[in-house]
Amino acid sequence: MGFVGRRGAVFWLALKTGFWSILTLGFYRFWMKTRLRRYFWSSIRPGGHPMEYVGDPWEKLLGFFIAVVILTFYIGVVNLILMFISFSVFDGNVAGYFLSFLGVIPLWFYARYRAWRYVLGRTRWRGVRFGLEPGAWGYAWRACVHWLITVCSAGILWPRMTFYLEKYRTDRTFFGSAKLMQGGHWTMLYRPMVPLFLAVVACGLWTLWVMVLQPIGPFFDLFLRGFVAGATGLEIDVEGLEDGPSQAIWRLWLLLPLVLAVYVGVVHYIFGARRMMANHKSAPGVTFASKLRTGRVAWIYAGGTILAYLVLVLGLLLLLIILVPVIGLNVLNNVGGIDAGVIGTAPRWLTITASVILYFGVFLMWSVVYNTFVTFPLMRHMAGTLSLPTHDGLQDVSQVARDEFAEAEGFAEALDLGAAI
Repeated sequence: MGFVGRRGAVFWLALKTGFWSILTLGFYRFWMKTRLRRYFWSSIRPGGHPMEYVGDPWEKLLGFFIAVVILTFYIGVVNLILMFISFSVFDGNVAGYFLSFLGVIPLWFYARYRAWRYVLGRTRWRGVRFGLEPGAWGYAWRACVHWLITVCSAGILWPRMTFYLEKYRTDRTFFGSAKLMQGGHWTMLYRPMVPLFLAVVACGLWTLWVMVLQPIGPFFDLFLRGFVAGATGLEIDVEGLEDGPSQAIWRLWLLLPLVLAVYVGVVHYIFGARRMMANHKSAPGVTFASKLRTGRVAWIYAGGTILAYLVLVLGLLLLLIILVPVIGLNVLNNVGGIDAGVIGTAPRWLTITASVILYFGVFLMWSVVYNTFVTFPLMRHMAGTLSLPTHDGLQDVSQVARDEFAEAEGFAEALDLGAAI
């Protein structure tokens, strides 16, 4: 597949549409997402023909309002009932919050499936529509069961969940009259999981080393006990701690490469599994081949995310400095010992105005940087490494009726799952 997008064009498009989103208090984000998708889709050129995204921002806005009404009923009525039961039976609100959280999990998976269905239903290539069959609730309960099994197995059965959820979605995906099929077996996904497994084992051995075999020292022991006590609410016993020098405290620095290894392992598994499953996808007369490089993907995520959050942190720091006349010099000095005497003499109205502008500007630039340095290179790499070795079946594909999906991505937007392109 070819990709003809340009990073500079994405930057200015994200900046312009994000600016209008801020001016309209977020309502323009439905148009922003539509315009960004249209650019990304048109940049992907299978066989030299551009993809098309024909989603309507008004559909997104209407779906968002419908979802908000339904979720408001859930939050306002169902949560009230759960809290009443929690205080009546358990004499506290912990059980109510826990049950409320559990109730949102199926909605989260339900919203994700509906968002996929809408995006595919509004995607075309050479005039032929993609689509996804209805099945959001089926996906939701399967996802809950698979996640429960994965958690109970301490992550060992993660490949099983990955495979069967992807198979459920793939087997219901179609391009025109051609239906996709997911082949393979879930055990094949253990191969890309090897780096993550080794990284987790290394973290376990390091923890055993610094906490049991050769404890670093009383200060570190006290810190760990305090952390456990804070998490569990139990009192800590410090009588057994003896004063003495710390033992090889340099071992704490080993945690940094271990965390990096876990990060690389997670990325390697997620995208290695996607590559392997893409190679086992097919349609009548069509096969897929992916040469996605997990190292390149890890670098894109790490570099782009660090850059985006660097912009966010520096912007928030500048915002804190400008807020001196509002929050007072003492607060700022306590935060970081910053000398802000000059800023503190600025007029109050000017400080508030500049703070509001900077606040929205910081998050605008974060979105722009993320789309430019994460979303763009990731889509370019995935499109450039995917091919169709066998494509004779495409000439037999015929058009299908349009999926009239009135709610669009409303639930995904309301649950903050639809922010991604």
